[in-house]
Amino acid sequence: MPRPGEAARRAFRSLVPADADVSSRAMFGQLAGFVNGNMFMGLFGDRLFVRLSEGDRAVVLAQGGDDFTTRGYVMLREGWADRPDETQRWVAIALREGRALPPKPPRARS
Repeated sequence: MPRPGEAARRAFRSLVPADADVSSRAMFGQLAGFVNGNMFMGLFGDRLFVRLSEGDRAVVLAQGGDDFTTRGYVMLREGWADRPDETQRWVAIALREGRALPPKPPRARS
């Protein structure tokens, strides 16, 4: 599994919305953003993926993005950190998609 570089990690952290319902954490050596317990964005190596509707995923794919292995997600085209306005727009849309899902209860710690 590819690991994100420090530049991707910094860019990711700068994109996580300042919202009481949003959190981020490490997951399988990557970083992911959650709203009400539902993942809406994350890193896979140096690539940023977001949770989008089918129509919005088609737009991202037409812009040069790639399918992500997890259903409902798409990877933004490479160079996402160099296009902060465009990337922030997709993150905001992904946050809206994630917020529309039923909240997940906190996982029990073992």
